[in-house]
Amino acid sequence: MGMFSRLSIPADPRSARLAGVTLMLVGIGMFSLGDAIGKFLVATYSVGQLLLLRNGAALTLLSPSIWRHRGDFLRLERPWLQLLRVLFSTIDVAGFFLATVYLPLADVITYYLAVPIFVTAGSALILREQVGWRRWSAIAVGFAGVLIALQPSSQTMTWPALIALCGSLSFSGLMLTTRLLRGTPDTVLASTQFFGTMLFGAAVASFGWVMPSARDIALFCLAGGVSVMALLCVNRALKLAPASVVVPYQYTMIIWAVAFGYLVFGDLPSAATLIGAAIIVGAGLYIFLRERKLGRVPEASPPVA
Repeated sequence: MGMFSRLSIPADPRSARLAGVTLMLVGIGMFSLGDAIGKFLVATYSVGQLLLLRNGAALTLLSPSIWRHRGDFLRLERPWLQLLRVLFSTIDVAGFFLATVYLPLADVITYYLAVPIFVTAGSALILREQVGWRRWSAIAVGFAGVLIALQPSSQTMTWPALIALCGSLSFSGLMLTTRLLRGTPDTVLASTQFFGTMLFGAAVASFGWVMPSARDIALFCLAGGVSVMALLCVNRALKLAPASVVVPYQYTMIIWAVAFGYLVFGDLPSAATLIGAAIIVGAGLYIFLRERKLGRVPEASPPVA
């Protein structure tokens, strides 16, 4: 992580914000590229094999930072909550890539766009934070967007859609537990996520193992490297600029998902998916702007996968 640590906060606030926005856009683009690589690989390999090899590569890249901060792992706050956070992360990533086996990338991302809405609802119901009627109204509108995208009926309520929705709920749980563990160092949070998901992959990868080709080994490593670099970009963006400035740019992931889905897989999202995504984004942005006005904009966490 040393490369990004050298990118200090510029004296000019405008330059700092511009650098933060740029890094956030790059980070979201890289996360989306990693998602597309993962979807490409799970057409041939099991989700378990993807998680094992991808996260193994990510941890290898993070190993110098893990070694430098090894003492932090011996002083973990609230260990059982740390374990719950890793569980949420594992379900989130496994659910995401399992859903992409059957659904277009843009459809899966649409369910994950609802995470800020789920987190706001969870903050009121679980963390007992104060949420007024305006944000509850936005939450209701956001849920309506999810229902439009999901199109619940006996014909459209498919297991892949429910898996994607379950993954987004798990990601929301990850965000809530991260809030509760915000005193934990970044290296610990990132590496425990990668390690937990890798362990799950190792446990299930033997079922349907396919010997990867040299090209695909390179793609597994690329997916791991991209996820690490994306995480570093997003974390550094949040240090250079206020969360209220850079976090809304996370919604550009739907643009990347549509682009990669069409160019790589030939997928076109349905009208219902696009309408639902637009409603979800609008509700999420309203919630975020409301938090900003009230001065309660939380520290953000990087997006899915």
